[in-house]
This record gives sequence, C-alpha cells and structure tokens, in this order.
Amino acid sequence: MDSNKIDPKFNRYQNPKIGLIALASDYMIEKDFIKIIKDKKVDFFVNRIECFNPLTRENLIKMAEKVTEVTSDILPGEKIDCIAYGCTSGTIATGYDSIEKKIKDAKSEAIVTTPSTSSIKALKKLKVNKIAVFTPYSKKLNDEVLEFFKKENFEITANSYFGIESDIDIGKVDPNYLYEILSKMDLNGAEALFVSCTALPALSIIDKLEKKLNITVLSSNQTLIWDTLNSIKNKESTKGFGKIFEVN
Repeated sequence: MDSNKIDPKFNRYQNPKIGLIALASDYMIEKDFIKIIKDKKVDFFVNRIECFNPLTRENLIKMAEKVTEVTSDILPGEKIDCIAYGCTSGTIATGYDSIEKKIKDAKSEAIVTTPSTSSIKALKKLKVNKIAVFTPYSKKLNDEVLEFFKKENFEITANSYFGIESDIDIGKVDPNYLYEILSKMDLNGAEALFVSCTALPALSIIDKLEKKLNITVLSSNQTLIWDTLNSIKNKESTKGFGKIFEVN
C-alpha cells in the first residue's frame, strides 16, 4: 500500500480571537461570555489563573504574578486580538498598567481590557456621573472599589455589599435573591447601578433590573464583554443584556 501526501488548504479568513484569563475559582465568567458571544463570528479561548482566598488586596496582587505565564499558554505562538483579565478587584489592587504590561509581555499585539477599566468606559459612554455601587466583597475590598470610582471623578450616591471573603462562595449567590436585594436598593438619585465582581451571577438579571429600577445597570462581566467586542470591532447586535449594548 502506498501513502499519498495531500497538500492542505487553509481558510483565508480567521475570526478575531478573544483570550480570557479567568480566576480558577470563578463559576460565572465563562458562562457569561458564552451567553453573549455564542452566535457571533469570534473565537474564544480561556485559561485560568491560580487565585488565593480570602479575597484580600495582598492575595489579589499575589495572583497577578502569574499573568504573563497564563497569557503565554493561550494559543502559544499565536496572535490574540484582545485579552480580557477577569478580575475586578484584582485589577484595582494591582493597577491596570501593571496587568497590561504583564499581558503584553506574552502577547504584545493584544488589546487589554479589564472589568474595572471597561466599567469606566461604559459609564463615560453613557455620560453618567452619579452611581450606586454593589459589591459582594468584604468591607475593606468594597471600600477600595468605591475609592477607585471616586478617583475617576464619579459621585457615589449609594453602596451595599455582602461581605463574602471567598470567590467560590460569591459564585454560589442565588441570582433571584440578588435581584430582590438590588431591586429594593435605595439608589439615592443614582444615574446607574454598578454591580461588581466577575464571579457574581448578575448578567442574567440586568435586563429585568433595568426595567424595574428605570436606570442603567452595569456589571463586571457585562462591561468586560462589551469592551472586548468593541476592541475587536464586532458590531453584531446584542440584545437582552442591558442598555450598554445599545450604544456601540
């Protein structure tokens, strides 16, 4: 028997590539990305980064030490159009510039987005100045999130938090209970509500919350996905996940 070598034929067009760095203990972020991008012409690749509990500033900074290594293992040797770093409080603790540098050390061509920076972009796009903030974190991390927004010149009109110290426990929050809590929150004149943390099951309730509260509702995963799609210039329609997707 003779074996015949046949020349392969490759696709001329390749979809834009999205890379996601997800926390090892995050239940929600991959599900949320897939809900929004599943019918879009993009390719999606995930790698997980070791994280440390309890959630403290020190542990979040420690986690970031492996960002370059984790980024390198997303399609090694291939270009990625956009890398999303999936940790809100971690980006605030470490600083966006540090996260961006660590990612670009592995994928120099990639645009870098994070939940904290994408939320700022979304708020500015919507011309919002007054915000209410909800977090699942400890009081100390909660206050660091508030300080982050204040430094970006936003007025915080209201704030509530759960006080959870484990990322795994955040992912176990009942979304129906979360909706109930947020729908009764005294927003005190806020123009938008921001719900922090990529592990919190907030995406599925945003549309319903916006109708109930009659204001814009943003979440970590929602703004991260919105900014990721903008970064790769994907303008395909996205419905059912909040007003921010209507202002592309």
